[in-house]
Parts: sequence; structure tokens; C-alpha cells
Amino acid sequence: MASPAKDLAPVLDKDGVRLTVDDAIATVTLANPAKRNAQSPALWRALTEAGRLLPGSVRVVVLRGEGQSFSAGLDRRMFTPEGIAGEPTFIDLARRDDAALDATIAGYQEAFTWWRRNDLVSVAAVQGHAIGAGFQLALACDLRVVADDVQFAMRETSLGLVPDLTGTHPLVGLVGYARALEICATGRFVGAEEAVATGLANLAVPAGQLDDAVRDLVAALLAAPRDAVIETKTLLRGAPARSYDEQRAAERAAQARRLRDLAGIGE
Repeated sequence: MASPAKDLAPVLDKDGVRLTVDDAIATVTLANPAKRNAQSPALWRALTEAGRLLPGSVRVVVLRGEGQSFSAGLDRRMFTPEGIAGEPTFIDLARRDDAALDATIAGYQEAFTWWRRNDLVSVAAVQGHAIGAGFQLALACDLRVVADDVQFAMRETSLGLVPDLTGTHPLVGLVGYARALEICATGRFVGAEEAVATGLANLAVPAGQLDDAVRDLVAALLAAPRDAVIETKTLLRGAPARSYDEQRAAERAAQARRLRDLAGIGE
């Protein structure tokens, strides 16, 4: 993906993650194209830090990857007996007790959770390969705009593992149980046309138009009043867990807050 139009000083630039902020728009860039933006625990810690560093002015966060691939998944060194210096190997993890292992994976997952905060709308701009952890990072965002060369794949099951970086819940929500199971169990590639047809992606464009398409979407997202977007996102995110009548009640409560706020008599 091409570089953003503005040359902004990064708020964070470490371990393959760069964060820039331009008023209401933050851009998180996976910035290790030589390794196809492979992911490691250090990168996950940097992503978590990026979420914590967002100023209150930010309304939309764009996630992008430099180079030909969005993210080719886990750093392959994690699959070797030696692992990555300073990080636990898979064998080390397996030897930990249940509580310690659970806490370690929960720490990794933090890099993937903040993208759905109700006060933000997150947009993943995805080109080339988005494999395993890369696929799950794209799924962590609210919306996905993809290039026509995109190749999603969930390879964990074929490696004897499961997708554990928060990807299973949004995947089932987007494409349904049967297709999600088939995608995960086979590890096959999902291209741009299928991604749009199944709801996995909001929009697919030629690779050279990815930046412009994301820019247009961000502008449209910023056009509505922030509080109305926050209330709407909160309603939609909670809908699957509510009954029809519970959702009606949630709509009424949200609208009451909006009416009172617009009338200048809100809390």
C-alpha cells in the first residue's frame, strides 16, 4: 500500500508497528515489509501500546500493511525449537500451568481487542496475503476494504492449532458457522470476490485504488456526528446478544440519550 499523503511524525514506531495521528484519524501501519509484516509477541505488545496511546480526538483508526502483503501471519521463528530471542517458545508455553498459559495468550489477544472500542471505527486496508494472525488482525477491525489481490487464509488448524487471536467470533458473525468452519478446517484461500460476497469485506478495489477507497470511506464515517456513531455502533455490537424486545428497548434508551443531548438537556 502506498504511504499516507501526509508526512506525520509517528506517535509510536517500534517492533514493526508505526502509529501516526492526524486529528480525528489515526493510522496504524505494520511496517516490516521485508518479512511480509510477520507477527511476533513484540509486535503484539506494540499494537497494544498503540491502542493505549490514541488521543481522545481520534474517531477512525486505519490499519494498513506496508509492502506486497498485509501480514503473512506468525513469524516462522515461533515454530522452531529456538523460537524468538527473549520470547517463550511453543514448548515453553506448553509447559506452563493452566493459569500462566491462559494469562500469556490473553496478553497476546490484547493487541486484537481494542479495535472494536465503541468510541472508534476501525478500518483494515488489506492487500496481498492476510494469513493466520494477519487474517485475525483484519477481522479485529470493524470494517475491511480489500485490494483485488487479497488472499485471506486461516492456517492454524492445519498446523495443529486453533485461531486464538480473537478471530473466531467475528468470522462466524460475518460469514456464518458453516463457512467459517470450512475456511478454518481447510486453510484455503479466500479471494476478494468471495470476501465481498460473503460479507467478510465491505469493498474490493484494484490494488492501486486501495488508499483512495479507504480515504473516501473514512471521510464518510467522519461526516456523521461522533456521538450518534458511537451510540449506533454500541447498538449494533450488542444486538446479537439481545432478544428482539431487548434490542427494541436498547434502541429506545439510545434515542432518548440522543434527543436529550441534541436538545441540550442531556447529562
